[in-house]
Parts: sequence; C-alpha cells; structure tokens
Amino acid sequence: MRLLLKGGTVIDTFPEVVVRRDTDVLIEDGRIAAVGAGLTADAEVIDARERIVLPGFVDTHRHLWQTALRGITLDAGLGVYFERVLDGYGSRFRAKDVAAGNLVGALECLDAGITTVQDYSHVQRSPEQADAALDALELSGIRAVFGYGPSPLGGSAVDAGEMRRIMTRRSERLELAVAAIGPAYAPFETVRADWELADSLGVPVVVHVSSTPQTPDPITRLRDAGLARPNTLYVHGNNLPDSELKVIAETGAAVSVTPTVEARMQMGPQLSGRLREAGIPFSLGIDVVTTAGGDMFRAMHEVLSLGYEAFTAAEVLQLATYGGARALGLTDVGSLTVGNKADVVLLRSTDVNLAGGHHDPVATVVTAAHPGNVDTVLVGGTPVKRDGRLLSPLLPPALTDLAESAAYLTGAASA
Repeated sequence: MRLLLKGGTVIDTFPEVVVRRDTDVLIEDGRIAAVGAGLTADAEVIDARERIVLPGFVDTHRHLWQTALRGITLDAGLGVYFERVLDGYGSRFRAKDVAAGNLVGALECLDAGITTVQDYSHVQRSPEQADAALDALELSGIRAVFGYGPSPLGGSAVDAGEMRRIMTRRSERLELAVAAIGPAYAPFETVRADWELADSLGVPVVVHVSSTPQTPDPITRLRDAGLARPNTLYVHGNNLPDSELKVIAETGAAVSVTPTVEARMQMGPQLSGRLREAGIPFSLGIDVVTTAGGDMFRAMHEVLSLGYEAFTAAEVLQLATYGGARALGLTDVGSLTVGNKADVVLLRSTDVNLAGGHHDPVATVVTAAHPGNVDTVLVGGTPVKRDGRLLSPLLPPALTDLAESAAYLTGAASA
C-alpha cells in the first residue's frame, strides 16, 4: 500500500525539530519512504495543503483499564486514588470491564493523535483479564507497549508464568514490558524476581518510583544489587534527590513525567527541568483519566507552564514524540525519518484556534492545538482516522460496553 501526503507543512522531530513547508511524505509498506517537495508516485494521494503533518504522539505512561472511571478522583490525592480506584473499584473489574476500558481508551488516544501508548496494566488478577486487555489493544489499531503487572496494594511479584504465556502476543504493533511494583513499594526479594524475569525475557521494566521513608534511595538500591540497567522506564519520581537522578543518568534509564496528574495529586514539583539538567532521557505520559484529560496537548501545556526560560516549544514537541519513543526503546517511531514506521498525524491548520500561526507552526501546535484539530491519523501507514472521524467500526459498540461497565463499577445509571 502506498500513500502520498501532498503539500503539507511538515514538522519533523529528529535530530532536531524542523519545519518544511509545501512538502510531501511518501509512505510505502507502512514506512516512511521519502520526505521532500514535488514527490510523485503511483499512490493514493491525501491532500495535505492545509494540514500540519507531524509524527504521532507517544504516551509513555497510561492505565487504560481505568477509562470507565473518568474524572472519579479529580477531587482526591494519591492516597484516596489508591483507596478508591485500585482497592475499591479496581477489585470489581471483570475481564469485560478491562476490555471496554482498554478499547475505548486506545481509541481515545488515536482520536487525539497518540499513535503509541505504554499501557501499564496493574489490574491483572486472571489470565482472562490479561487477554481482554491485549485483545482490545490489537483491535483498536494502536501501537502499544503492554506493561503486565499486579496491583501495588498486594506487594507481589509479577506472575512469571502468565508473563511468559502472553509473550506469544507480541506483534508488529504490540510489545511487552514487566510492570513491576518496584523498590519504593515492594519487598526487595519481589523486586529482584521482577527484574530477573524481565532480563530472562529480554523485555523492559516499567515502574513507579519515589523516595519513601522506608526506601529513600530506591535507584541506588537497584544499582547496588546489580539490577539497574538501561531498559527501565521510571515513572514520576518527583521527590527523588539529585543523588538518585545521578544514578538514573549513569545507568542509562529513562523517566516518564505525567505533569497534570502529578500536579493534581500533589506528588511534588514537576521533574522536567531537573531531568534535563541531569542528562536523563525523559518523556510525557497521561497516567489516569480518573484525574486528567486523555490527550498529549494538555501534557505539553503543563511543561510550557514552567516558564519561557525552561523549555522551548520545539523541545516540548520533541518530548511528546521522539522523546517518548526513545524512552520506550522504540527505534523506528517518533519522527518522520525515512525508514521509520509511518505513524503520522495531520492537523487542520485552517481551524479557527490555529489561525494566525502559520509563521511558527511548532509554537502553534504546542500552545493552541487540541484533539478537535486532528484530521487524519496513520499507524504503520494504515489510516485509523480520516476527515476528523475515527474509522473503527468497533467504536459504537465499544462506547455502549463502556457505559455499561461504568454503571456496573460505580453503581450509577449511565448518563
């Protein structure tokens, strides 16, 4: 299959953020084949003359299973979230509730231009739940890194047998990771078991981290035990001291920042500036729609709010695209580099909220764009959204299933 995106304002994000006006993008067999002016090919042409063309966003931390609980902990801190969502509602989730949350959550990502998501699935209590989550990701059309793990409330290790079983689910669009509870919250024998499992399978570890009274130096503990390594994605870490950030930098790992949730749940000052100073690769995530909106534009706004001397618009856009791919260890998404998988987003530059910004498309996207501007989304060259509408025939029944799930979980009649 060939597609030719013709005449767009193309923004690429690697090695630097650059704007190329009146530029074409040729896609062949799901990958970027050429980027330049005046390209010709025997291909389906998509008119991009009034479009901003950029790589798909990469969300490096989200709990998709919680989609049916949208907004339910907006008024709460982290402790209440644990009690209300993980212990309360979370204990009621059936396999079909996981399926509904994952499918609608993934479609929500695609609708907003997020083409890759790291789904940290810590609701797992049965093989049926894991299969439901994975089936939904596959059906949605999104690219995903599925993090399999238990609820942090139990303090248990990842089920090694189940993790090995679901390894057969890996595909062109689906990678796996061990979603560990980690050194800040679990006994260290549990931590060692999870890290050794990940090493034995050759998959990354994704893990929440903070400095706690019981474990003020979780990263140092990993290093001293010989477990710290590059293919680890630490999430949050707002209160980590500089000494711990130094260890992350030395061991080559990455960090996911989820600015809106971290601020709303009062986890501590945003870590972005300190991570850059420490030389740590980092990226942006949404985390939970129980507390935050589900699009990357909001996360970029939170980083911009640090001030004009903190990050440029180009740096923020790079965090949301190439930075996310780098943090997840994905080498062929996150930019429009020739040879990369064709995960591409087109925004309507003629929409009223983007008007007047043609002189600086990067600043316009980062400050003013929102999901309503997303016209077309491609994942591996396959259109999943065209002319402002999701193409999945599963959307209407998925919304019905999610409404039923929300009513069951919360005991409320669907609105």
